[in-house]
Amino acid sequence: MVEITDEYMKKRLSLTRTYCLCILKSTPKRNEAGVDKIVWEHGRRNFSLLAEGILPIVCPVADGSDVSGIGIFDRPVEEVRRIMDGDPAVKAGLFTYELYTCRGFPGSALP
Repeated sequence: MVEITDEYMKKRLSLTRTYCLCILKSTPKRNEAGVDKIVWEHGRRNFSLLAEGILPIVCPVADGSDVSGIGIFDRPVEEVRRIMDGDPAVKAGLFTYELYTCRGFPGSALP
């Protein structure tokens, strides 16, 4: 492992910013017939939010649990709540969500 000094940690921690973590969960309605078109439009919306830089990290989860996805928004919680309340799959009752304020390092990316 790379050795990390206290000075390095202090400098990096001073660069963190506030983000909003969203945990998307499926409801029983997600398994109903005919909902795939709504989920597709949910995905299209996520692509748009990603392209606009509003939702820079999108991680769908398909492990059989009730968690359907995790996203990190570059917006405050209240704005993300408005965004998520307008999501077609949330409006249709297919997904619910939980929001958390978190800190992260700007420029972080998936490998």
